[in-house]
Amino acid sequence: MPRRHRLGIPALLVIGVYVVALAVAVVIALTAGDLTALWRLTLFTEVGEGVAVTWPNVLILVLAGIPWAWALWQSLRGPLEGPPPELDRDTRRLRVALYAAAASWLLYRLLPFWPWWAVVDAVVMWVVVVLFQPVLGRNLERADRVRAAGVLAYGGLAAVEALDLLDLHLPSWLPLICGLASLIWTVLVLRAQRRDGRWQRATIMYGIAALVVPFVLALVGWALARAGSPYIDAAAAVDALMVIWLARSAHDLADPHHQPATR
Repeated sequence: MPRRHRLGIPALLVIGVYVVALAVAVVIALTAGDLTALWRLTLFTEVGEGVAVTWPNVLILVLAGIPWAWALWQSLRGPLEGPPPELDRDTRRLRVALYAAAASWLLYRLLPFWPWWAVVDAVVMWVVVVLFQPVLGRNLERADRVRAAGVLAYGGLAAVEALDLLDLHLPSWLPLICGLASLIWTVLVLRAQRRDGRWQRATIMYGIAALVVPFVLALVGWALARAGSPYIDAAAAVDALMVIWLARSAHDLADPHHQPATR
């Protein structure tokens, strides 16, 4: 499998280091009763107060680390081997923006102590919104409205996060409007990707999962949280699905088996 991708071997080495570190953290948690290392490696934050070192809690943390390991593989392995298709300027720019967005989502989790990561992430996604439209072409119905939804979603989110950091609070309903606009934009872009021949079916399914899975996890999170489980924190690992969708969307544009769609 690693030889089928341009950067498969380096990606496997990185994942191997992460998996070994995860295994060592599990041993430390079960023998020394300390969840600090395991919590940091899987949830990328400080360990929660009052969380006991139990088998169920350790298992939840390990399960939270698996999506991130898979996201590293999907992101770092690169496109399939072979001569890439000739890409126009719009497609090349979109690939760069998609990789930057995937990296921003990862760094947002790895470096949560920097408060401006949320703003940077929203700005990068705003750039993705702008660059997606010319690449999707006629497969994107009502393109102007779709772009408007995306600009409202991520431009508004960047403004909300920035003003919040400056202690200039906005109405509580504004983030909900931005979230709804983001949902609409993502659904319509996924629909356009499905009609376009350059994106694999698995890539689109990851995008759909990134929208659906958070709602499913929320249905069972309340009961587990009351039981003293780190489930709510671990559910943030669902962001790995968005990282995978962004990275795979960039990989597929350089797939040697796919040719640019007719404009």
